[in-house]
Amino acid sequence: MKPLTLYLDTSAIGGYFDDEWMAATQELWRQMEAGQWRFVTSLVAAEELEEAPEWVRELFQRSFSAERVLEVTREVLELAKAYVEQGVVSPKFEDDARHVAACTVHGVGLLVSWNFKHLVNVRREAGF
Repeated sequence: MKPLTLYLDTSAIGGYFDDEWMAATQELWRQMEAGQWRFVTSLVAAEELEEAPEWVRELFQRSFSAERVLEVTREVLELAKAYVEQGVVSPKFEDDARHVAACTVHGVGLLVSWNFKHLVNVRREAGF
């Protein structure tokens, strides 16, 4: 059976080393390595991680080959802009809207995030 594809946002990637999220995130990685999941992310995460600690950037490079880093197309940007214009996400957190838009445009139905304020909550989910 083909593994399901999971989109990981920046918080899920960084969670690998975060005390609060380490156990769950490292278990997710073990499951991916066992073939249960296929990870993808986008250039949004790659850009956000440019200033991350070296060990997080190394994990990103090991875990996401070029074909698993989704492009930020004009359609992604337009959808993210619509999320902001509709008040789903404030302009200050437009990158969060771009993560969801990348999932939507590229047909990835599952987004993994530890960002409960701006992504993983009922109000935001209804807006997206």
